[in-house]
Amino acid sequence: MKHTTLQSRRLFLAALAGTLGTAALPSWAKFENDRFRIGYQKAASTLVLLKANGTLEKQLAPLGVKVSWTEFPAGPQLLEGLNVGAIDFGYVGEAPPVFAQAAGADFVYTAYEIPTPRAEGVIVAQDSPIKSVADLKGKKVAFNKGSDVHWFIVALLRKHGLEYTDIHPVFLAPADARAALERQSVDAWAIWDPFLAAVRAQSNARLIADAEGVASHHQFFLSQREFAQKRKDVIAIAMDALGKQGQWVRQNTAEAAAQLAPIQGLDAAIIKAGLAHYEHVYRPIDAPVLEQQQRIADAFYDLKLIPRKIVTKDAALA
Repeated sequence: MKHTTLQSRRLFLAALAGTLGTAALPSWAKFENDRFRIGYQKAASTLVLLKANGTLEKQLAPLGVKVSWTEFPAGPQLLEGLNVGAIDFGYVGEAPPVFAQAAGADFVYTAYEIPTPRAEGVIVAQDSPIKSVADLKGKKVAFNKGSDVHWFIVALLRKHGLEYTDIHPVFLAPADARAALERQSVDAWAIWDPFLAAVRAQSNARLIADAEGVASHHQFFLSQREFAQKRKDVIAIAMDALGKQGQWVRQNTAEAAAQLAPIQGLDAAIIKAGLAHYEHVYRPIDAPVLEQQQRIADAFYDLKLIPRKIVTKDAALA
């Protein structure tokens, strides 16, 4: 392994330490031609269903490729796993790749889900005095550091004439953030579905704003660079399977929710409401979406949220 690769990995792990807390680090592993290691989050419904039905395993078996799955709590941790060689492929939102690339992660954008802005929002307690985005000034707002909603908050505040420095960010994982909102130790919470749908249904939380007209809320499929270069056939099969799975979810939302309920630990009606906010339609990575990622990266650099300027198109196969 080259010194520069080792150094970039060490820098990456150090930069994410504040985000990941005491999370265990995956062990390093090399590219294996006959394995396809997928990272997923439980909230990533299409991938979760693909895992549950075993379709991909059946399609890759004739190629001699074995599929394995690793669950991660959120996008930043998944990208850590991708960077240190624990997985080959994963699904995250728009902000985690920016943080990871700035910290030296070596991955490539593979595909994206068309915009899903209604799938994230800012919520407050039902009896909160906060009635609008403007009322967030000076308030404690919880969200997962380095995740989709990190960018959403930045963009939302700017749209309403506020700056990121006008709020007090409280970096919490979804479960901890919900608990903090319910005990009123934070004033608001920025979160994505199905957590958003769940807290609105179960705690009667009130939506202040979603990302409509604020952020695209793209979701991305990312690949470890060497795997993407050497196993384009596997990536193509996986994306085809995901596209078909996504189409099935769109046409059978209630049945998809019923299948996901025992996996995600939520009522099927809540999951169905969250699924309706996603498009489940995937496109190959292209220049316009990389330009949108560049705008996010530039904004994060200006706010000193990432340590250096990056060029997002560097994270795409030539």
